[in-house]
Amino acid sequence: MATTDVVVVGAGSAGCVVAARLSEERQLGVTVLEAGGSDLSLWVRMPIGYGGAFFHPKLNWRYYTEPEEGLGGRKAYWPRGKVVGGSSSINAMVYIRGQARDYDRWAEAGNTGWSYADVLPCFRRLETNLAGGDAWRGDRGPITVRTIAAEAHPVSHAFVAACESAGLARNPDFNGRDQEGVGFYQITTRGGLRCSAATAYLHPALRRPNLDLVTEAAVTRVLFEGRRAVGVEYRRGGRLCRVMARREVILCAGAIGSPQILQLSGIGDPAKLAPLGIETVAASPNVGRNLQDHVGFDLVFEARVPTLNATLGPLLARSVAALRYVLTRGGPLSLSVNQAGGFVRGDEGRTRPNLQLYFSPLSYTRAVPGKRRLTKPDTFQGFNLGISNCHPKSRGWLHIRSSDPEAAPEIHPLYFSAPDDLTELLGSIPLLRTIAAQPPLASIIRRELAPGAEVVDPDALEAFVRRTTTSVYHPCGTCAMGPDPDGGAVVDPRLRVHGVERLRVADASIMPAITAGNLNAPSLMIGERASDLILADLVRFA
Repeated sequence: MATTDVVVVGAGSAGCVVAARLSEERQLGVTVLEAGGSDLSLWVRMPIGYGGAFFHPKLNWRYYTEPEEGLGGRKAYWPRGKVVGGSSSINAMVYIRGQARDYDRWAEAGNTGWSYADVLPCFRRLETNLAGGDAWRGDRGPITVRTIAAEAHPVSHAFVAACESAGLARNPDFNGRDQEGVGFYQITTRGGLRCSAATAYLHPALRRPNLDLVTEAAVTRVLFEGRRAVGVEYRRGGRLCRVMARREVILCAGAIGSPQILQLSGIGDPAKLAPLGIETVAASPNVGRNLQDHVGFDLVFEARVPTLNATLGPLLARSVAALRYVLTRGGPLSLSVNQAGGFVRGDEGRTRPNLQLYFSPLSYTRAVPGKRRLTKPDTFQGFNLGISNCHPKSRGWLHIRSSDPEAAPEIHPLYFSAPDDLTELLGSIPLLRTIAAQPPLASIIRRELAPGAEVVDPDALEAFVRRTTTSVYHPCGTCAMGPDPDGGAVVDPRLRVHGVERLRVADASIMPAITAGNLNAPSLMIGERASDLILADLVRFA
């Protein structure tokens, strides 16, 4: 049985940051437990390799929701990183902070210290923006962020031009003064390789003697003396092990893993834990509730010109792209397929963007679990024009099925349970078609394949949206932050779990409300902010 000062559970986006920052204090011993294995994998390191990681059993938890009424009874697939670096090792690398108003609303709900003015220094501290630093952007941080405008596919440039032709404003930096507008996405790569949280934070920090990483360590529960967390139990190589914490336990296992571990440890709804044979340590019925996620769909078009389908489909073309990547670390394999997009208002009455645009200069057939790992481009020339909601109102829940830590929890996102979410997405279809009808895109479109230009009936469009909408893979909110546990909060604004001592949660699960856009950047920020709070309590003002 090992002993350390702080145990960090999960080496994902936030966990890598927390572990690295805490270990800067040399008097603190830090141990990180990661359920997955090494991130030394082609599918992780090569940017476009996330297509291969999408269903990879050694890199991905491969969760499924329960059948969703809002999706016509379908189950939604939820990939989550089961590897050092967590989901930052398998995601599409798009870097989006969210809107300033998102964080100001957190603070207005009683989360002191989480306004945009409070978190902006954390965002600036975590990044090196290759375009340079300013009042909003950082230029000395561990995460490398770059725009792909100069390298984006010509069809992606046609999309941006079409958006401008449709009256949408051009925005060169969605992470600057204002998020609204259209343009090219920024991604987290460095030297042609993925710049994950592990690459940027954890691996350099592991040179310190006070930081240890234990991989293939599946946490089974937090250990308590009364209501005080004193360590963690985990399974590794068939053996049950323990690591004791002299100071604190920090859960950074993500929006699924963190509430799952809390429930397994006796922190949850007593009425649900008792039938599973789990003794309640602290009654906290909101653990696993407040589940939020972005959802979206694509319109699929057949193109008259070559798209990335021509580059990533045929064997010879793929081989040429691979050789280029090996020799130069450049070309399409060094990028994300989510190349362009933006944030727009669905109607003039809104005060801020409520929709996110996605443009991929290829069309593809998603891999099928158990049959094929890779996501394969279609055999014709095509591209996807997609959209998702920025601030969904639907709220779901998740809960463990049994006391078996290896059993995946049941997940109920309850997509479209708030009718406004469906109305919002249905109302976006005319906008997507307006963009496609502008000369820069219209001139290269052969036809709309899905749902098809002839599909205009409202009922038929609703059926299409329900049939094709998927998760955008941004689950959050399941250990919501707030000052009042009776008001729905699981952790307080210093990320301490209500009702117990020496236990915190620091990952996307603490979001009281989802932010606009991709969640990796906010998760990294949460790691930075959590580190400040933990160090202030444990070291600097102890």
